[in-house]
Amino acid sequence: MEIRYAVSPAETKTLGTEQLRKEFVIENLFAPGELKLVYSHVDRFITGGVIPTNEPVKLEADKHTMGADYFLERREIGIINVGPKGYITVDGTEYEMDSKDGLYVGLGNKDVTFRSADPSNPARFYFNSTPAHKNYPTEKIAISQADPQHLGSITNSNERTIYRYIHLNGVKSCQLVMGMTLLKPGNMWNTMPCHTHNRRSEVYFYFDMPEDGVVFHLMGEPTETRHVVMRNEQAVISPSWSIHSGVGTSNYTFIWGMAGENQEFSDMDMVAMKDLK
Repeated sequence: MEIRYAVSPAETKTLGTEQLRKEFVIENLFAPGELKLVYSHVDRFITGGVIPTNEPVKLEADKHTMGADYFLERREIGIINVGPKGYITVDGTEYEMDSKDGLYVGLGNKDVTFRSADPSNPARFYFNSTPAHKNYPTEKIAISQADPQHLGSITNSNERTIYRYIHLNGVKSCQLVMGMTLLKPGNMWNTMPCHTHNRRSEVYFYFDMPEDGVVFHLMGEPTETRHVVMRNEQAVISPSWSIHSGVGTSNYTFIWGMAGENQEFSDMDMVAMKDLK
C-alpha cells in the first residue's frame, strides 16, 4: 500500500510539476491480478483498483498501515466497475456488476472478493474507502438506478449528467459520498465555475479517455491555481482547501468520491470567476 501525506496550501505553492504529481496524482491504479491501494492522510481516504484475471482477488488489509485484521474492520467502501462485466462477493453473497454499476459495502464485512466474467476481457473495479463507525447494509447501485442530474450546456462546453450512487438521499453510508459524471460529446469542462468545500476532501478518477487524450486538472487555492495533466484511469487527490476542476481534449467520464465532516452534496464554497488567479 502506498502512503500519501497531507500537504498544506503554503507548501503546494512551492512545488514543481513532478512534486505536485508525486503528492496528488495517482498514476497507476490497475495491474492484472493485483490489488492496488493508496492511503491518503487527507481524511484517511483509501483509493484503489483491481483487475481480477484468472483467479478471484480478495480485498485485504495492509495490517501495518491500517492496523486492522480485515479491510472493513473500521471502514466502508464504494466500488464502481469501469470495465467489462464482473462479480463481487461479500461474505458469501455475489453481486453481478455490469459496466458502471456500483456497490456499497459497509463496516464489518470480512470477506470481499472480485472476479471477472471473462478473464480474457476482465472487469476493472475502482473504489474509495473511508473510516466508518456504523454498519450500513451492502447495496448494489446499477447505473440505471443511480440518481441522475443533467447540468450544463453545449454553449459552455460542460453539458453533463451526474449520477449519484452513495449520498444522503440514496444509498446510506457513514461519511462516504460517491458518484460519477459523464460529459456529453463536444463538452470538455468539469466543475467550472469551481468551488472548494472546507468540510470534506475529494478524489477524482478520470477514465473513458482516448489513449492520446488528456485532462488539464486545475487544483490549488483559488488565488494560487496550479494544474496537473491527467491521463486515462488516473486519479487525483483534492484536499478541502483546493479547487478541483478541469478541461479535456475531448469528452470523458470521472468518478468523484468525498469524505469528511458532512455528506451534503450542495455544501460548497463557490468561487467567483473574477477571483480565480
